[in-house]
Amino acid sequence: MKTIQWYVDKDVDNLMSNPQLDEAANLLKKNEVVAFPTETVYGLGANAKSDLAVAKIYEAKGRPSDNPLIVHIAELNQLEELVTFVPEKANLLINRFWPGPLTIILNREPNILSEKVTPGMDTVAIRMPDHPIALELIRKAQLPIAAPSANRSGKPSPTIAEHVLEDLNGQISGVVNGGDTGVGVESTVIDCTQEIPMILRPGGISKEEIENVVGEVFIDPSINEETPSRPKSPGMKYTHYAPDAPVYLVNGTFSFLQDLVNKKQREGLKVGVIATEETKKDYHADVVLACGRRSDLQSVAHSLYETLRTFNSKDVDIIYSETFPLEGIGLAIMNRLEKAAGHRWIHQNQ
Repeated sequence: MKTIQWYVDKDVDNLMSNPQLDEAANLLKKNEVVAFPTETVYGLGANAKSDLAVAKIYEAKGRPSDNPLIVHIAELNQLEELVTFVPEKANLLINRFWPGPLTIILNREPNILSEKVTPGMDTVAIRMPDHPIALELIRKAQLPIAAPSANRSGKPSPTIAEHVLEDLNGQISGVVNGGDTGVGVESTVIDCTQEIPMILRPGGISKEEIENVVGEVFIDPSINEETPSRPKSPGMKYTHYAPDAPVYLVNGTFSFLQDLVNKKQREGLKVGVIATEETKKDYHADVVLACGRRSDLQSVAHSLYETLRTFNSKDVDIIYSETFPLEGIGLAIMNRLEKAAGHRWIHQNQ
């Protein structure tokens, strides 16, 4: 299969009359799979109503079939067709954060979506992306679009079209190249089917921001488990975001992390370090990459996946990573790093 690449500039092109988006939308209508940019990462889109189309997502990604998908919409009237009821707190979140990096889980209307989108569940995860190309593509397709991140399952999510092609060239029909994405980590997923909403995946909207709108929210304790039995949200059950070399999260001082590097180098290994702009000069390793500024965790979120992917071209044997505070976007950053590391930690005082 030849993967078509369409170049679309959201700041210059007239998206409503863009023939390249028309071509991409027509492929979606024909139950083909097309990657496109959102404000978080690139999504791998297909007709959420078609078993055939959704099966192509799982096949291209090598994604486990029990891992649910997020459905993307462009208009609120699409939501009415897909769910049975929108609770008051969900409405408050929609009014505040849509379009944006917030996915809301609601009870789904039966016999509308492909069962492959929500394997074995009576709920569905829905969001409205805050990206003009994504919104216009969905409008042109006139379909709800199931769209996980556009990468091979388990690998770092793509924040530029080139990442998509690294993983999926020849496996999908096309990719809309809209340049770099914004947030850099996926959307926050929140379950609004219960009285007190529960965050199932931290992401671009923080717990604190959500609580400012609806009051108390819970965080699902299985976020920190390696293998929750039945994932209700993407990103819960399996190792994700991992580069080729094993990653270890280091809870300790800079000198402690450097000692770890020195030990592995004496063993003849090529060692990488994930640092920040403020600290990269403090380490002496084979490869030291800064994933952003510790003083601006949004920059870390934006660059994290690019950093993880870059290590694949550096041929390192092992990667040690600094860690970050669990407040605000830091919770999402650490969630992604824990998944990338397969929950491997090294603690200084153990």
